[in-house]
Amino acid sequence: MSPADLALLEPSLKRVALPLRMPLVTPDVPIEAVYFIEHGIASVVARTPTGQEAEIGFIGYEGMAGYSLVMDDDRSPLACYVQLEGEAMRIDAACFNAALAASPTLRLFLLRFVNYLQVQTGCTALVNARLRLAGRLARWLLMCDDRVVGIRFSITHEFLATMLGVRRPGVTVALQELEGLALIRSRRGEVVILDRPGLVALASGGYGVPEAEYSRLFGELDSAAQ
Repeated sequence: MSPADLALLEPSLKRVALPLRMPLVTPDVPIEAVYFIEHGIASVVARTPTGQEAEIGFIGYEGMAGYSLVMDDDRSPLACYVQLEGEAMRIDAACFNAALAASPTLRLFLLRFVNYLQVQTGCTALVNARLRLAGRLARWLLMCDDRVVGIRFSITHEFLATMLGVRRPGVTVALQELEGLALIRSRRGEVVILDRPGLVALASGGYGVPEAEYSRLFGELDSAAQ
């Protein structure tokens, strides 16, 4: 964002830890704060009335949680919580709204991120409908790799099952398939990427469109640039 817009936010920004499963947005509850993620990953999650859930949005250092405020809404029916622990810059909703009102450009800039996230969500719907689980998992791991420094990240089979909206045994089989292709190494609670181009190929076009849109709007999406 522009130096002038950043200067509006900076006095109210506070660095906070993001522990695993920390709620950033609670469904249908007024948003208390916006989180500009510095390290870690947050998931935007849709839930059924019976408590079943699946990830529909994926936010790392490139984005923010609480983006409904940018669209002049104070809540969301979707949950957002931390799936890989890290840190964020937090700003109270009232201060954030005041900065939006004071700047003719801040809201327009942040709406670019909302646009990108809508593209990402649309691609998630496409791959969930059309790709096999192994391809969906490959895409998810690539999205993690874009946002995490290094090739290792800690994640459980149970959590992967929730994020992908499938049963845990299906995740186990998909991980074994990726290991059999020498694309990853999976240990208890940890995944190591061995062949990123191979994961891109397995994702069968499901990965790349949102990433290209982000690059068009903001610049390269790459964890190495953090």
